[in-house]
Amino acid sequence: MTANILTVDDSASIRLTTRIALTNAGYTVTEAVDGLDGIAKLKSGQFDLIITDLNMPNMDGLTMIRHLRQMPDHTGIPVIFLTTESDGEIKQQAKAAGATGWLTKPFDPESLVKVSKKVLGR
Repeated sequence: MTANILTVDDSASIRLTTRIALTNAGYTVTEAVDGLDGIAKLKSGQFDLIITDLNMPNMDGLTMIRHLRQMPDHTGIPVIFLTTESDGEIKQQAKAAGATGWLTKPFDPESLVKVSKKVLGR
């Protein structure tokens, strides 16, 4: 069975690159344009993994994860940050909010697939 992955990023080019890499690896991908859109999509679907940017308009990735972790049906979903940020303090905040992993942009699509497979166990 294939995994369903939600990608959340305000950059259309990053969403496209992420979608291509993950669909080529056999995953089903749903895209959201910011944290608010991500929460809305979470409420209407079941996902095995979330890959999110940190800095987005309307709702950033940290806030989205905090909301996600309060949703009983979605507390255990792994979350990978895919962001330009590399600051240690922000990484600690992300971990405290419930992030599972971190990849820095620009990223190698093969690395994204490798990390996704590791987190998903498939």
